[in-house]
Amino acid sequence: MLASWRGMDKKPETDSAKGLLRALYSTQGELYSASLAGLLLLLGWGLNALFDWPRAELAIWASLGLGLIHGVRAAWESLAEKKVDIDVLMVVGAIAAASIGHAEEGALLLFLFVLAGALEDLAMARTKREIEALHKLMPTEATVLREGEWVDAAPESLVAGERVKIKPGQRAPADCRLVQGATEMDQSAITGESMPRAVKVGDELFAGTINLDDPVEAEVTRPAKESSLQKVLNLVTTAREQREPVQRTIDRMSGPYSVGVMGLSLAVVLIWWLALGRTFDESLYTAITLLIVGSPCALIIATPTATLSAIARGARAGVLFKGGQAIERLSNIGAVCFDKTGTLTMGRPRLDQVHAVAWSEGKRLLSLAAAIEGESTHPIAAALRDAAKAREIAPDTELSAITHTTGRGMSAVWRGAEVRLGSTAHTDPVTPVCLRQRVHDVLKTIRERGQMGVVIAVGVDEEAVKSGRASDPAAEGVGEAAVLIMSDSVRPGARALVKDLHALGVKPVKMLTGDNRTTAERVATSLGIDEFAADLLPQDKLDAVAALKEDLKYRAQTKGGPVRGVAVIGDGVNDAPALAAADVSMAIGSIGSDAALESADIVLLADDLSAVPWAVKLARRARSTVRANLTFALGIIAVMGVATLVMSLLRRPVALGLGVVAHEGGTLLVVLNSLRLLWVDSPRQAVSRGAGRESVVDGRGRERPAEIAAGS
Repeated sequence: MLASWRGMDKKPETDSAKGLLRALYSTQGELYSASLAGLLLLLGWGLNALFDWPRAELAIWASLGLGLIHGVRAAWESLAEKKVDIDVLMVVGAIAAASIGHAEEGALLLFLFVLAGALEDLAMARTKREIEALHKLMPTEATVLREGEWVDAAPESLVAGERVKIKPGQRAPADCRLVQGATEMDQSAITGESMPRAVKVGDELFAGTINLDDPVEAEVTRPAKESSLQKVLNLVTTAREQREPVQRTIDRMSGPYSVGVMGLSLAVVLIWWLALGRTFDESLYTAITLLIVGSPCALIIATPTATLSAIARGARAGVLFKGGQAIERLSNIGAVCFDKTGTLTMGRPRLDQVHAVAWSEGKRLLSLAAAIEGESTHPIAAALRDAAKAREIAPDTELSAITHTTGRGMSAVWRGAEVRLGSTAHTDPVTPVCLRQRVHDVLKTIRERGQMGVVIAVGVDEEAVKSGRASDPAAEGVGEAAVLIMSDSVRPGARALVKDLHALGVKPVKMLTGDNRTTAERVATSLGIDEFAADLLPQDKLDAVAALKEDLKYRAQTKGGPVRGVAVIGDGVNDAPALAAADVSMAIGSIGSDAALESADIVLLADDLSAVPWAVKLARRARSTVRANLTFALGIIAVMGVATLVMSLLRRPVALGLGVVAHEGGTLLVVLNSLRLLWVDSPRQAVSRGAGRESVVDGRGRERPAEIAAGS
């Protein structure tokens, strides 16, 4: 019985010990250990300085031992992997310092090293929390209709086609399409857009967005694991694991560099002791100081802390960077190409007016248009259906034989007459001859205004001809026509876009579109776009991007300066060739677009174009932060390394404690400098703060207020 009891008791003791070790070596455990080591070190120094108490060194040695608990473990793990890294250098330095009678400086080294490591972990955890906050958006509950009853279920169990209910305050459990009701959805946490989005039957709802108003019902379009939100999470996770070229170089060189520092320190011991005739302790003291100040701790974390902070800040504002390389390339752009439809404009046309020609009845023709486009998914079809519904015009139910002609339009039969909807090339054969010219004139006028027009025409039915009604223009069935006038509104932030990009030194801002020249010119003029090209096929857009890249290269060669890149910003669907040819590609308003999430280097989840210049500013600030971090880290190593050797030769050695403070202090300053990126103003805050105040980029590429630059 006793043996059995001992066997039962052994596992809890083991588990308790493992739990204690996990707690000790956790970030919080390191922080508490460092704090206690610092207090013991301070106590030992104080007792020794004030009272000259012989036992004061016990507190110093206890501080050193507490630091070694963490340092030796990390160093042993590195040596087990046959690596010599910073952990090994720090432990060797601390033990060597203690061995020559400088236990207090060895304790100081490990105290600051463990403290800096804990603070770095906390800082990186803060950055990761900013990113992983997206995980909290994942829905945790769903109400689904199964076997005729509403039941609670896990969102992961939902499959496409199931019907779900979303109550006020609940999150959409998966990507779905609204089938009953209307409400407003808060998608600010995903897209950064502060205003709720009004949704109605047929609209798409994204997983994780919150219902703010009435209860609605929706049909699941994708299971939770394939939702747009899950793809965003996967994208951000992948981005965190990527390394910029400079960081990959540093990672690759950190091992050989650490071995080199160790070898140089050993060489200093031998040269100072054997060649210069210094005492062994003095030689070792100089070597230990050099070992500490030459350690590349700040250099190694200079890039990843800044990159992760920028990725985290961007994700919180609805700007997803696919790793540090995307940030680096965006920071270097000198020109931008925009698609028009779906990028500069919303890509969702709306019906402004039904322009009935002559005796035609506009209300009847809109009813026919809504009916003929009843099953189409084309944006124009949706605009016609929405307009008919808003005007309380029901789709006509007498249509038959509906067909589609690719690239031209729709056809049907109504009361014996042929009905056509689409371009004039498609509708002219059935448009009464006396109405055709008027239709063409109306189309020309509205295109000059930057609007779009779709023609609907009804031919003369045979019964009207036989009965003689065809001689009466006002009689029903004798032929009608109307121009359905539509427009596509520009995205929020589009009107200030060009000015903001020019202020960043990005010029030209060019629009590439497949639309007709008249419409393109109207949009380009209204937005102040530098250049535009219309009537383009995908290959034409590709050629335009290549030509612009060559132009920037030629500009750099003739005027001096670095070669800038070209950014292409599109909707991520029909701009694939141009996006692929760009130095950096960006898709906008694309939380629901699989193509955008997969193909673009940067994805803007919101519709607001003010995020574009904001993303450029953030990328440039991140690049500046990396450069500042690297310069600072290398500067400390170089200055302190040279000072250590020179001052030792002059017999005025640099205090080991000063080297420790310089090394660990530099590491903390690099981390804090990187974390400043987390508090960059959001796009909306930047617009509000910059209202009425312009800035320019001076000859050195620095962004400065316009009034200062003008006077300089």
